[in-house]
Amino acid sequence: MSSFPIRIISLALFSISFLPSLNNGQLTRHSVLTRAKIVYHGGPILIETINVALIWYGNVSLHKKEAIANFLKSLNTDGDFNLQPQVTKWWKMVESYQAMLPGAKHDEVPKIIVNVAKQINDTSYKYGRNLTIGDFIPKIVKEHTKEAKNMLPIIITAKDVNMEGVCTKTCAHNGIVGNSTLYIILGNPELECPRKCEWPFTQIDSGPKSILFLQPPNLDKAADAMVIALATTLADTVTNPLNTGFYDGPPKNSIGIGTACKDIFGSGAFPGNPGKVHIDAHTGGSFNAHGIKDQKFLLPAIWNPKTSSCWTLM
Repeated sequence: MSSFPIRIISLALFSISFLPSLNNGQLTRHSVLTRAKIVYHGGPILIETINVALIWYGNVSLHKKEAIANFLKSLNTDGDFNLQPQVTKWWKMVESYQAMLPGAKHDEVPKIIVNVAKQINDTSYKYGRNLTIGDFIPKIVKEHTKEAKNMLPIIITAKDVNMEGVCTKTCAHNGIVGNSTLYIILGNPELECPRKCEWPFTQIDSGPKSILFLQPPNLDKAADAMVIALATTLADTVTNPLNTGFYDGPPKNSIGIGTACKDIFGSGAFPGNPGKVHIDAHTGGSFNAHGIKDQKFLLPAIWNPKTSSCWTLM
């Protein structure tokens, strides 16, 4: 794969137990009763520098653009040291998977730099407002990778765009065009499916009923829900870009390190309760991470390979 600086690892199996486990003394929301494993399948993960191209499809609001771009820029940039925890700490857990590779040195884990190298505004709706992944994704990726060569395209749709699968199956999706071009597609749930993709800010149609709802940290339910979905999908993409890295289950329906901990945001989480979070005294917004420009985020749990449990910032 020539588009990204990734390390190819010879085939080896590395097992991570995925069992009912305690996180700070509480059963995690995603704990399961059946025995399963997140397994390293011997393939590459993304390392070194990941140049990202943000492709805004449709009229995406400025507020959503800022929230998403600032989250990505916060992954490698520390803010005020007095404000803890920070987004960089969350990203270090993703980076830690480099130490789980065969032959890796454990004394110091290298940084994985996420660089927002380009932003592209595609407001013409040239592919329409009702899009299918099989037809739309290859076209827009092919079109824009000409000007964003060797970058990871992250396609973010406007609220008036309906994307196949981004609601019925998942709130964000990652995949491969051809044999080597990765992509992430991030849907906007504001109109299409707030009751599917805006938890824990909105009641969901299926699953456990929430005992409480959180106010979004940036006071925009859709924007903050999109950051959560992007964080989960980015973690999965970095550690399992070609469906040969770290995951559980069959490759076509894999459970990645972010997906494994869906709907957990703090210690003490259980079905219907997102767990421990901070509350902004001025806005009432709930958050667990500080980013650049004094921006706050609510970030999801990630599977910790060392403790075999869902790890949270709080």
